[in-house]
Amino acid sequence: MDVTDFPDDLVQTQAAWNTTYNALAAPRPHDTTALRRRLLRLSVRLWWHPYWATAPSLPAARSELRRLARTHRVARAA
Repeated sequence: MDVTDFPDDLVQTQAAWNTTYNALAAPRPHDTTALRRRLLRLSVRLWWHPYWATAPSLPAARSELRRLARTHRVARAA
């Protein structure tokens, strides 16, 4: 399995995690409790996703997933 062959739900979860993290990191975020809870739920989904049982190199794959989710978000905005 190629390290960039991620399931769509995993990429979408990482993109949602990035969005939530950025919202929480913004100056004076609204409803910080809800954002923190969402970030925690998304973190659990990312960490325990079944894909990681088949990933050839976990650190490299996790790093590539974060990069892919950032470019995915940029591509959707364009």
